[in-house]
Amino acid sequence: MLVLGLNTAFSTMEAALVQDGEILCDRREALPRGQERRLPGLVAELCAEAGVTLGQLTRIGVVAGPGSFTGLRIGVAYARGLALVTGAKAVGITSLEAAIPAGLDGPALGCLAAQRRPPEQTWWVQGISDGQGIAEVMEVPLTELLPMLTGFHAPVFMDGHEALGDLAAKLDLRPMQPSAITAALKAGLFDPAKHPPAPVYARAPDAALPAPKG
Repeated sequence: MLVLGLNTAFSTMEAALVQDGEILCDRREALPRGQERRLPGLVAELCAEAGVTLGQLTRIGVVAGPGSFTGLRIGVAYARGLALVTGAKAVGITSLEAAIPAGLDGPALGCLAAQRRPPEQTWWVQGISDGQGIAEVMEVPLTELLPMLTGFHAPVFMDGHEALGDLAAKLDLRPMQPSAITAALKAGLFDPAKHPPAPVYARAPDAALPAPKG
């Protein structure tokens, strides 16, 4: 199984190729803007490096969010279009799932910083079991996150843990690093029917269309 992993959810654009669980190659570029123009070329270069063609793809794993509103749309649209052209199955991987290593057994919690400035700090949170989300992603303020983590013994993949204060020393904290490699590895394991390539925003966009005039 040849899987392409994509991550355009953040300011660094990533792509990776995995074949039968083995990482063939990966590329990343810091590109806050213009990802829609660069992504096809980046993927083409990745395929050339690995000596494969897009027609050989079996699956496409795309980090579906939460993350940058525009970045998510770019990655998901590209994955869907490539799936139509190649016949490969497109699989959506949440940013939290894409930060928790493939092969990690048992429960874990993903906490991705959303609003970073105190006192309005919030995190996107998702419960994970055996690498897959077991609940919808939700946005949680610090006042709710602290009691949620109190007494929590499973690994917590989190950024911005400094806000936890003394509680941080009592937790099994691990880095929160969503990646195209993990997306590719998990796309080969997940059921595409249960993980559609659809953006996970977990929050309404800042800009909204005006209400129709009545």
